[in-house]
Amino acid sequence: MPTRTRRSSGSSGNRGRRAPEKPGSPGGRTDRPGRTDRPGRTDRASRTGRPGLRARLRRDRTLILMTVPALLLVLVFHYVPVLGNVVAFQDYDPYLGENGIVAMAQSPWTGFAQFERILADPAFWRAVENTLVLFLLQLVLFFPVPIGLALLINSIVRPRVRAVAQAVLYLPHFFSWVLVVTVFQQIFGGAGIIAQTLRQHGVEGFDLMTEPDAFALLVTAQGIWKDAGWGVIVFLAALSSVSDELYEAAAMDGAGRWRRMWHVTLPALRPVIALLLVLRVGDALTVGFEQLLLQRDAVGPDAAEVLDTYVWWNGIRNQDFGYAAAAGLVKGIVGLGLVLTANKVAHLMGEQGVYRK
Repeated sequence: MPTRTRRSSGSSGNRGRRAPEKPGSPGGRTDRPGRTDRPGRTDRASRTGRPGLRARLRRDRTLILMTVPALLLVLVFHYVPVLGNVVAFQDYDPYLGENGIVAMAQSPWTGFAQFERILADPAFWRAVENTLVLFLLQLVLFFPVPIGLALLINSIVRPRVRAVAQAVLYLPHFFSWVLVVTVFQQIFGGAGIIAQTLRQHGVEGFDLMTEPDAFALLVTAQGIWKDAGWGVIVFLAALSSVSDELYEAAAMDGAGRWRRMWHVTLPALRPVIALLLVLRVGDALTVGFEQLLLQRDAVGPDAAEVLDTYVWWNGIRNQDFGYAAAAGLVKGIVGLGLVLTANKVAHLMGEQGVYRK
């Protein structure tokens, strides 16, 4: 009989083999030479499971090249003009030089004199008051409307009806403010449809477009009609990522339509709502320049003057560039503080906000 060869290291074929040595050990292989001889340093790619910065740049070089034109546009039209805020500390005169840069170099410095003028100007504080009133109205009345419309459209079963409703709501977003104000003038103005109907029934003097007391509500209604469709698109995109299994599980547990909306739909919208709220708060001092400028003469500056129109009126119409730049700089600093505060509140609520912690 043939003799059976006896294995020296057990019955398994894998046993008895020499285990491969770990990288960095004596005699072992290292994938990145020169890093193992430094104590206290570890390879970030092996620790986090992500490739290094150079590997990611090489991998995404095509996408990076595609974003270069957009980055240049942002740099030229958003960041380079920030250097012009230096005129807020000057008595700027654009006719002192051949171009704006030379004029800034030759304009006399005034320090914080422009800011002292702003704080002592009653018109500035009236513009601040009107801006905050419009912001609060738009936050309370305008912000919930896209959420409600998105929930309503999302509940429509037929895809064709849903598409038509979404298109009808989104169409006014492409209208200019001139067209929007014209439409409201034809409806609520002194010669509009409502005024003519009331006049036929013996009621005279209806003109909502020239009523200062109702101007804030009128502006908010215009903003809702024009931009609510854009918000609907955003919230519908967030709702499309919600799994149908969550709704099915909630229905099997006995949850009705309202319970499913409260426990499934709204929690799915919570991150998007937090992000848009942060952005909305940061945009609190910008409540619509063109919209209010078109209607400023109809209701008067006491009702329609906001910070944007205040800066435009003093900077462009009155040629007081240093004063207008100081007012715009104050607005920008306050807006930045509002964004940081709102984002901190979002972090405390457990949401990401604009950026992570």
